Amino acid sequence: MYLHCQAERPYEACGLLSGRNGRAETIWRMANIDKSPVSFSMDLEQLQSVFHAIRARGERLVAVYHSHPTAPPVPSSEDIAFFSYPEAAYIIVSLTRKHPAFACYQIRERIVTPQKVSFY
Repeated sequence: MYLHCQAERPYEACGLLSGRNGRAETIWRMANIDKSPVSFSMDLEQLQSVFHAIRARGERLVAVYHSHPTAPPVPSSEDIAFFSYPEAAYIIVSLTRKHPAFACYQIRERIVTPQKVSFY
């Protein structure tokens, strides 16, 4: 996830994580069709294809991730307004410092709740 975010600089990177029992097993790098350092949008055809592949693997959507190349790992008002997957975690990777900062949230009905996440 971090390598994907670094590779997309100066633009925001975005992607999906799928797996079983709330544990991410597969990363899906998505194209940011906005090509923007402050926003992202995923291509609908690519999303449909990835969701089909997720189902075919017997997995479920676990998280949506994206990067903030120039901002802390806190959801923006646009992130909150346009988040469409309340069953999934929302991970933001901040690239503002030498080492990346990760934060995870649950966003439901525009209510943002920080979540613990572990990477191993």
